[in-house]
Formats: sequence, C-alpha cells, structure tokens
Amino acid sequence: MGRLPGGGLAKGLAVTLRTMTRRSITRQYPEVQPDLAPRSRGVIALFEENCTVCMLCARECPDWCIYIDSHKETLPAEGGGRPRTRNVLDRFAIDFALCMYCGICIEACPFDALFWSPEFEYAEYDIAELTHEKDRLREWMWTVPPPQAHDPAAEPPKEVAAAEKAAARAERRPGGGG
Repeated sequence: MGRLPGGGLAKGLAVTLRTMTRRSITRQYPEVQPDLAPRSRGVIALFEENCTVCMLCARECPDWCIYIDSHKETLPAEGGGRPRTRNVLDRFAIDFALCMYCGICIEACPFDALFWSPEFEYAEYDIAELTHEKDRLREWMWTVPPPQAHDPAAEPPKEVAAAEKAAARAERRPGGGG
C-alpha cells in the first residue's frame, strides 16, 4: 500500500539525471598535482644516521618486507678503556610491492630513523624495481615535513612537571638549592 510500481526506478533515474547535469570536478593528474595533507602517508623514508641496526622494524613488520644487513665494527678505546663494538648498516631495503603501509615499522623504531614522506610518485614498470635500497630511502628523507609545533596551551609533559616540582622542593628546604 502506498507504493507505486516503478517508484524506485523513477527515484534512481532522478538521481542519475541530477548528477549528469552537474559539472564534473575531475583533475587531470599528471598536469595538476593533488592537494595532499601535509602529513599524508606516501612512502617510508630512512634517516640513516639514526639507524642503530636494532632490527626492531624488520621484526615488527607483519609482511616481512624490510631487509637489513650489517656488520660489527670495533672502535678503539679512548683513555685506556676497552674497545667498543657497534653495528654498521650495510643494507636497508623495503620491498614496497609487499608493504601494506601500516606504519608499524615507524612506530617501532626507538631511534627515529624511519618517517612517513608525502612522496607518492614512485611507481615502476617492473615489480622487481619496487624494492628500494637505503640510497633511495635516504633521498625521500628531504621531503619529510617538520613535526608540528607543540601546543602552547597544552599541559607540560609529566617528566617536566615532576622535575620542576622536585626543583621547587629543593629551593624551599633550608640550605638547599645551590
């Protein structure tokens, strides 16, 4: 009751006619670059100087698309101590054909060596070319935008507040504070 036969069809045709009369807003991509958000996810960039070869990013990656090779280097001790060893990064590669861009590797890195770059034009004709080595990942580092400024109205971090409270207590003690 109350429904006309073909009412759904008429409603659908009305939507189609309304859409057909509007002007399209298609952008011609290669000529007109898209307006991306400043912190958009494009590709993963590597800041090689911060990488300590801890392998956390490769271990946490659900796709196992990060390949890291390194060797140990012994540094002579200064001042008579024992020599130190450190890991030296030989290879850092990400296979973007396997990567699902989840960002777990960036979150897992404790030394801020991985970042999201807004660069998104890195397509290749051959799928084997989508494994990018550390040289290419380093190039994208220069496209990473700087972090946003801290909100001046936000409350200070708990660590800073605790340190200021301890300093204030030391000042109030008789004979304390310097």
